Amino acid sequence: MTPHVLVVEDEEALAELLKYNLEREGYRVTVAQDGEEALIVSAETAPDLVLLDWMVPKVPGIEVCRRLRARPEARNTPIVMLTARGEEGERIRGLDTGADDYITKPFSMSELLARLRAVMRRIRPGLADDKLRLGDITIDRVAHRVRRAAREVHLGPTEFRLLDHLMQHAGRVFSREQLLDAVWGSDVYVEARTVDVHIGRLRKALNAEGENDPIRTVRSAGYAFDLSA
Repeated sequence: MTPHVLVVEDEEALAELLKYNLEREGYRVTVAQDGEEALIVSAETAPDLVLLDWMVPKVPGIEVCRRLRARPEARNTPIVMLTARGEEGERIRGLDTGADDYITKPFSMSELLARLRAVMRRIRPGLADDKLRLGDITIDRVAHRVRRAAREVHLGPTEFRLLDHLMQHAGRVFSREQLLDAVWGSDVYVEARTVDVHIGRLRKALNAEGENDPIRTVRSAGYAFDLSA
């Protein structure tokens, strides 16, 4: 079953960004631009998770949260509040109203997606299918497995993290230094050419004879995951 996420966000650009990234993670997404619409939509088709901005028009996010929690069918629906408010008192108020987690703007998309997965695992474990699928490649983060079409791809821990990061940001070119920070960590000293070695190992494991290589090398820039490569 594909989890259904209701995104309640009135900033159109952010709503589209959230929708794009959530759909890429395998969620089905509905966007509501104000609190009134969110309450109507959630009554018509119960979402599996609500990503709720605090400051939405018509009915404020905190009131949407309260009303959802008053509905028997929504009492166990995960609700994650999204807001620019960072004061401790506001966070406590949101949690006391029934929110399951609280993410403050600005945020990184990878952190938000990780927090949503954690909430789903905790509250709706049956829906927490922590997988990333692009084309014929699937990463299962829970089982720590990778499949390409019908075959299993055997990767070492570093190659697994490298592929996960590139697939999360498909199409974006990362320099070797950026990949070192993201995959190895900024507090670990590793030579930049180490990235080339692990990219080579990843390609060897990922690409069987006749299969397209999704890892694109951009000369003097770095690497990207690109299904059209």
